[in-house]
Amino acid sequence: MVKKLVISILLISAGLSATAQQPDAASRASLLKYQDTLQQLSKDIFAGRGDEGRQQACDAFIPALVRALKNKYSFKFRFDSLKTVSIQYPKDSTFRIFTWALEHENGFYRHFGAIQMNTPDGSLKLFPLFDASDYMANTDTIADNKYWYGCLYYNIEQRHYFNQEFYTLFGWDANNPRSQKKIVEMLTFKNGQPVFGGPYFTFTADSVKKPSRNRFILEYKKESSISLNYNKDADMIIFDHLVSESNEPEKKFTLVSDMDYEGFKWTAGKWLHVEKVFNDAIPLGKGAPVPQPLDVKKKSMTNPKSVDDYLNEQGAKGTKKQ
Repeated sequence: MVKKLVISILLISAGLSATAQQPDAASRASLLKYQDTLQQLSKDIFAGRGDEGRQQACDAFIPALVRALKNKYSFKFRFDSLKTVSIQYPKDSTFRIFTWALEHENGFYRHFGAIQMNTPDGSLKLFPLFDASDYMANTDTIADNKYWYGCLYYNIEQRHYFNQEFYTLFGWDANNPRSQKKIVEMLTFKNGQPVFGGPYFTFTADSVKKPSRNRFILEYKKESSISLNYNKDADMIIFDHLVSESNEPEKKFTLVSDMDYEGFKWTAGKWLHVEKVFNDAIPLGKGAPVPQPLDVKKKSMTNPKSVDDYLNEQGAKGTKKQ
């Protein structure tokens, strides 16, 4: 009887704790109001008039977002209406990452972002992200939030190894008029501070040995599209093998998929490169990634299509035809 009573008290306490960790009525009203403002500003960042108009919207968006997040337990508010801002969570929900892009009229992009930590008392702990990708002499570097390789994150894959959490980030950079990029890198926390990159991408199993990379980047032709994401069925990262259309592999803007696939397998706390993922042709929808169509005029700035998204779309089209 006593045991049942203790369990009941614990369950009630847990329920009250979960309720208490939500924004109260005043905070929620404030967050909803800020969300309306941020929604309009985010639209202006994406489709505002000229460089000046988009920059002004971005300059206004940043302090408005910070003010919104200062509301108690704002982490629990999902900002679902911000369609041109990517908000990604790891499985353990210990943090979330906001990222967005500012396009210039010359076709180049700059990225902005912030990491919000999920604090026990609901107070704000925020790490602003400063895009330094245009100034990095060496992109294969380990950096903090003040020297961030800017991109739009579209997925986070979490791994646990030796009492530490490892968060693999998948990002997209529209880059410039000739090429775009997809990036995969590791995020860890050291003494509570974010660390981007590290020697977690190894090539020791390759026929030709290469040094480990702190960050894996694929740059490819602007009008092309490739896949780089974690594949749950295969339990590995899978990406397109790229070849040059003009036999000039040093010119990244000539690289396209040849419909072959490479990958990374999580092994002993690192992502181990797999030179060839599929040795035989696999029917569409049976696990192999497929190319993603890219309509530049209708491109998504926040959610580049995953393999599953593409397959679901194709299935829906097939159903309509029937």
